Amino acid sequence: MSQVKSQRRLKIKRRVSGKVSASIERPRLVVFRSNAEIYAQIVDVSNKTICAASSREKDLVESKDTNVAKAAIVGKRIAEKAKSLGVEKVVFDRNGFLYHGRIKSLAEGAREGGLQF
Repeated sequence: MSQVKSQRRLKIKRRVSGKVSASIERPRLVVFRSNAEIYAQIVDVSNKTICAASSREKDLVESKDTNVAKAAIVGKRIAEKAKSLGVEKVVFDRNGFLYHGRIKSLAEGAREGGLQF
């Protein structure tokens, strides 16, 4: 069953990636969600990671927050890191995941942190 889910997500990812592309002014904010963790990266046009944040960082691993709350914190952290590097605007790449739950929470946290997308 999991193979069917992963194939469905990859199919959605390919469809979305045709519409979401980075530019020099707007790098991509790429999100990956596993069952336990959530990861976010800012990736430039040449597919190089500018900065990253995840729920695997030491203080978040030790916290007792829910996964949705952790995702919001990760969104705020990626926004802080991006702004410190001079990135204000990004393109949100949800990577084939539905815009719901942890993905939505991360996006809203990044918006609160000051990123525009």
